[in-house]
Amino acid sequence: MIWLLSSLVLFILLAWILLALGLDRYGQQPIPGGPFDAIIVPGCKVLASGQPSAALSRRVHHAVDLWCEGRAPVIVLTGGIGTHPPSEAAAAAELARSLGVPSGALLLEELSVNTRDNAALASRLQYKGQEISGWRVLVLTDAYHAWRCSRLFGRYFEQAIGRGSRPGWRLRIRGSLREVLSI
Repeated sequence: MIWLLSSLVLFILLAWILLALGLDRYGQQPIPGGPFDAIIVPGCKVLASGQPSAALSRRVHHAVDLWCEGRAPVIVLTGGIGTHPPSEAAAAAELARSLGVPSGALLLEELSVNTRDNAALASRLQYKGQEISGWRVLVLTDAYHAWRCSRLFGRYFEQAIGRGSRPGWRLRIRGSLREVLSI
């Protein structure tokens, strides 16, 4: 009986680790060709200083690099106020502007409190009088979070492709294992 229980626990742990690795690998796939209507950055923690966390900064830098390459004319920044003000979207927008993105190329969604809200509330935003839910979007997050973002944003947008940045190994492992539980 103990052997059976031990085998079951070992199988569950192995499956969990393999799923976590698969999620991280999914988010590291190359970004498909062609232009997107927008690049979306899901919200992430803002520090007590009001500055974006390392994860949010990484996401914004990636989005700005792709915007500079002409991959999309608009960057949508999402996320409400968490533990510390300002909103995640506002902190991300300030960073994007400091990197040279004009305010006219930024859309902010500042009410969401989780990834599902990021997607639902962002889809209601308007750009030049048009609701953006019919757009083809690239969602930039952490690699392990990209699969879930593809699915959640895909419910609200015409097409949503999630891709991610790669934090350090410790964060990738912890985040990937936690993401399996979130799914």
